[in-house]
Amino acid sequence: MRRTDRIERWIWVLIYGGLFAIGLGVSVRASVDGLPWLLIGGGAAALLAGALLLWLRSRMRDDA
Repeated sequence: MRRTDRIERWIWVLIYGGLFAIGLGVSVRASVDGLPWLLIGGGAAALLAGALLLWLRSRMRDDA
């Protein structure tokens, strides 16, 4: 497996996982005290990490 394939997989796992965590945190915001902000913060961090990896991947060359 090439390094770029692994990075591309992590990009989408982080982006979609972050969006899912943010949505879950927003949906349980009224029922639990500290958990929603942990989910929203963690989801936002994962989303930003995925966006950073996406930007880094756009700067890499394809070595086919």
